[in-house]
Order: sequence, then C-alpha cells, then structure tokens
Amino acid sequence: MTAPARRGLASLTHRPACRPGGHPGGHPGGHPGGRRVLYGADYNPEQWPRATWREDVALMREAHVNLVTVGVFSWSVLEPAPGEYAFGWLDEVLDLLHENGVSVDLATPSASPPPWLAALHPRTSSVDARGVRMSVGSRNHFCPSAPEYREAALRAATALVERYAGHPALALWHVGNEFGQECFCDLCAAALRRWLVARYGDVDALNDAWGTAFWSQRYRSFDEVVPPRAVPYLHNPAQHVDWRRFSSDQLRSLYREQAAVLRAGSDAPVTTNFMGFFGGVDQHSWAADLDVVSDDHYGDPQDPASPARSALTHDLTRGVGGGEPWLLMEQAAGAVNWRPHNVPKTTAQMLQDSLRAVAHGADGVCYFQWRQSTAGSESFHSALLPHAGPDTHLHRAVREQGRLLAGLGDVVGTRVPARAALVVDWPAMWAGELPARPSDRLRVVEQLEAYHRPLWRAGIATDVVASDAELDAYDLVVVPSLPLVSDAAAASIASVPQRGGVLLVGPFSGVQDPTTRVRTGLFPGPWTDVLGVAGEEWRPLPDAGVTVRSATYGDHVARVWSERLTARGAEVLATYDDGDLAGSPALTRRVLPGGGQAWYVSTVPDPGVLERVLLDCAAAAGVHGPLPLVPDGVEVAQRGDLVFLLNHASDERAVELAAHARDLLGARVTDGVLRLPPGGAAVVAGARAGDPVATPPG
Repeated sequence: MTAPARRGLASLTHRPACRPGGHPGGHPGGHPGGRRVLYGADYNPEQWPRATWREDVALMREAHVNLVTVGVFSWSVLEPAPGEYAFGWLDEVLDLLHENGVSVDLATPSASPPPWLAALHPRTSSVDARGVRMSVGSRNHFCPSAPEYREAALRAATALVERYAGHPALALWHVGNEFGQECFCDLCAAALRRWLVARYGDVDALNDAWGTAFWSQRYRSFDEVVPPRAVPYLHNPAQHVDWRRFSSDQLRSLYREQAAVLRAGSDAPVTTNFMGFFGGVDQHSWAADLDVVSDDHYGDPQDPASPARSALTHDLTRGVGGGEPWLLMEQAAGAVNWRPHNVPKTTAQMLQDSLRAVAHGADGVCYFQWRQSTAGSESFHSALLPHAGPDTHLHRAVREQGRLLAGLGDVVGTRVPARAALVVDWPAMWAGELPARPSDRLRVVEQLEAYHRPLWRAGIATDVVASDAELDAYDLVVVPSLPLVSDAAAASIASVPQRGGVLLVGPFSGVQDPTTRVRTGLFPGPWTDVLGVAGEEWRPLPDAGVTVRSATYGDHVARVWSERLTARGAEVLATYDDGDLAGSPALTRRVLPGGGQAWYVSTVPDPGVLERVLLDCAAAAGVHGPLPLVPDGVEVAQRGDLVFLLNHASDERAVELAAHARDLLGARVTDGVLRLPPGGAAVVAGARAGDPVATPPG
C-alpha cells in the first residue's frame, strides 16, 4: 500500500479571517491573516446531559478554543446495537460547535469496543502473554487480528465518513487512540507467521536471523512459531524484537484500513495520537501514513527535569514528521489520575508547557479534556473546565491562555531551524530494554535525555531522527546509545565527520545488527575506523563508580559503565584511573583531514562534564542557540523568527535582547532588557539585531 502525500495542518491553521459571529478566526483577537494556533481539548458530550452542551460551546468561545476532538470513546453510544447507529446527538453537537467557530477532530471509536461486540464475538477481545483473555469494563481490550473486530471498526468508520464528510465543522479525522496494544492469541499467532514469511521467505532464513541453534529453538516450519508468550526464563531477543515490529505493523494495518475509508470519502487530513517514547509502535515506520503527526504528552510537574524531557519528546515528534508542524493532541491542565500521588501543574506551568510545544514546532496545543468527568476511571483527571465550574482560578487561566495563543499567528507554519540531530529509533530502544544485557542501568532513553539536556539548556534546536534518516542537513549528529543499527544506517552516520560535520557517539552503540546478532570483532564495529578507537570489553561499574582523569575537563567520577578501549588515531581526552582499566581511554576525539570531528564517550560521565563535551562539539560544528547570553533557569528556543523564553527559576530573571525587541505576550522590553518573573514566559520578535519585528495582532 502506497502512503499518501501528507496533507498537514495548514487546512486547520490557515482559516478565513471571519468565522461565524464576525470575529477573526471565530474569536476576538485572531490573527489578521487568518493564521491561528489550534487550541482545545477532547470533548465527550455523550457523558453529559444535553443541557450542558450550549454552556460548553459558549465557554469554549470565551476561552478561544477552536478545535475539539469528539467521539474517541463513543462507540457504544454511536452504535448501541450491531448495525444500529444513533447519530442525532452527534449531529447536534457538531452543529453547535460549528455555530460557535469550533472545528472538530472527529475520531473513529475503535479504541474501545462496546460490550456487545465481545458478547457476540469473544475472540475480538485480546489475550495477554499468560493466555488470559481480557474482559470488558475498561478500554483497549481489542484483538487487532480478529476479523469481526476489524469489520465492526471499519463499518463504524464508514458510517462516520458517509454522514459527516461534508459537515462544515469537520477539520480533521482521528483514527483510534494511543495505539500500542498487544495480543498473543491464536489469531495473532497466525498473523505473525504470515508476517514472518513475508519478512524472511523461508524458515531457514528465520532460523539464521533468530539464531535458533541456541537453546534448541530451531523451527521445522513457520507453523511452529508462536508469539513470545509466558516462558520459564528468557525469550529469544531476536524473536522479541521481531514481535515488536510485527505488533507495530499489525496496528498500522488497522490504522491504514480506517484511514483509507476516511480519505476516500473526505478531504480532511487524518491523524492518530502517538505517545512520545512509548514503545508500542515504531512511529518512524508509521510517519508517512499520517497527514498530521500528533502526540500525547503528560509531563510530571513535580519533576525538575520535566521541562527538558518535554522538549526532547517534542523534538522527537517533530523529527517523526520530518520537521513539519505537528499537533500536541493531549496534555493535562492540572493533575492526572494515574500517578500514585497526583501533584497538579500550576497555571504558570500549564502556559509554559503549551508555549514549549509551540516553540518546538507544534501548531496546536490541546488537552485531555474539556469538561472534567464525574463518573468513570478518569473523574479525578484535570480538565479545562473543572468540577468547580468556570468561575475558578484554573478556568480563568484557561481563558487567558487562549487569549495569548490567539496572538501567535505569526509562528504558525514556520519551522524549527535545527542543525543538530540526535539519533534513536524504536528497534534500538526495543533491543536496549531487553534483559540479560551487560547492565540494565544503561538505558537508551535515559542516555538520550542526558545528551539532549545540554543542547536544550543552550537553546540549540535539535531534531530527534531515526538511524536511517537523511543526515546531510545536520552539522552536529549525536548518537547517545544505539545498540542496534543496520550496516547502511551505520555507514550514513559514519559519513558525518567525513563530510566535515561533527559526530558524537555514546557507549554500547553499534553493537548489534537488526536481528540483534552481536557484531564480532572490535567495537563499536561499524565506527571503529571513523572514531579511531578499538574496544575489547564492556565493563559495568560498581556503584561507587571510577575516577576519570582529564586535563581538558577535569577529574570526575564516571558511573554505571566503562569499556576497555585502545586509541587508534584518536586523541585521548580522558582516561580511567582505577583498577585494571587505569590509563585506558574514557573519552576520545579524532579530527579528520577535512576538518570533521568524531568523538567517542565510553562511559556515563558526570553531567557537568558531559555538558561541556556537548557544547564543545556544538562549537566545533558551528551550532549555537539564538541568544549569546541566557540566565540560568531560563529556557530558550527559536522557531522561525521568534524566540521563546520560559523562566523556571524561583525569582526574576533579566534577559538581554535587541533594543527593538517586542514580546508578543505583552511584557515590556526596556532598553533591550526583558524581565521575566518566576514562572514567566515570553515570545519575542526582533530578539537579536537584524531580526524582523512582527506586526502586532489585530
């Protein structure tokens, strides 16, 4: 199946200047050119009496809400019995939303099948790895291989597009919800075997790829292969990674079936909502099938590292979409319901989280959900309209956020100017989380966070891309931890310093091929030549760590991991000082004849040392942030010609800008200095000399 050309968000964000009611963009304060940042939430009117609907849309209008997602979990209300559809309530809701200038992201309800489907067709419910079939009463209990489930889901999608394709409220289609489900039933076993036949052709090739001579696992035919169900000890790692690939592809085929029906009957773009680094689906393999890349992200407001983690996740989402504007589909307005201790966001954090997403490429920021539920498992999850009603601190902040976002039309459609890239992909993450490795403390995502954070602190725009991505546009390429990589992708990464760029590789990278087979010989196998190092042994460290000596970066303690290396053409910048690794390189740099550089970090260094290494690599690559001086505690990011500033400090911070700079959120710039209060935020036009100054919103 050929993936369609991506339609993108422009049809949603570039609206006519006047909407119903005569206000620009449907609300007072819209952008004079009709461009708008999308702002809204999941809306579940089926959970509420009809009397609340008009209040909802009136309050949405006051809050500048212009997009809501409808229908995600409405299957049992839409189709109360097989083939019997009840559309009257949805007709009324969509009409009300359109009358009030609110566009609709209309969802297919396939994430949560109604109880009647399981009662009539028990095999539509999924089976876990222990062989237990899931019951109704929650969500995500479907088997993606069950033909009765697929037929019912496709029938519902067809009914929706036939009825609403021409509705003026419809702006976007939303297939399912947070894909990543697994099922281990016999139907999925049969589908897995078909997938393996297509991938390997014959069983001998499968046996070779999986290394089944180990533990007497050799198969006579594909019919003997089963999913990685409950076993006495460890699963075959190659089987496990292929199972994750299959599960992702199986869910993608489910998405594709519904998307094809929606596209055949409607011109509206199609999306589904990913979940950051969640391992359920390989987002890179799905990307071409989405007209709009969307993500759900729930940062922890009591985690000081949450802003950096959020920025990393947004950079991933932007990278999945090839740099195009994306949509933050879900976030929390306050507390969630699923952490053991649900500390809520402050309203300042709520605004900062939205602005951060916009700064990192989002053209829309939405929430779960509009009106806080009073029944069900998420009745204590926050919403834009809380239980206490609209005359509340939270809802006043929601209205103010809508007003501020309505003035940021200049950012819509612009790109993030990234010249640095971090490399990671899902097969590498799947391989990196397997047991029976040298250490379970060297985690792929944690390494990614550690290498991303110094770039984020410096305001350096960074794309997070797959190992097989085109890298020519990046002057700095960082590979924090990539245990699994193909030969072709490894060669592309190795070419970065050969063409004059800077490459930084972290520990335990390039270790395995795509089948999880360990590369023999010196490591990191594909990159020994370009890095100028030769590794012999991986050595996890005791809890106390080891001392590392460095004239360049100072002595410090390295933890978790070390490697026995020999420098073969690389300059040694730091060495281990303890035990039988004393004198062995811990950090190296090779300068190539053309001026490119290749760095290798064989341990987990002190965070301050790693930050200096990253900034030295960035400087060597000529990559820098948008402002030369940024106070500690202030997050800075650039998108298009605008610079976003977010103050995480507990006191005021002064940021030096060009004399003509102007904050689009309304703060005063005096003599080129912007003073940000604690929790404050600014979106600055003309931040540097020579930058254009945006026209004030109408």
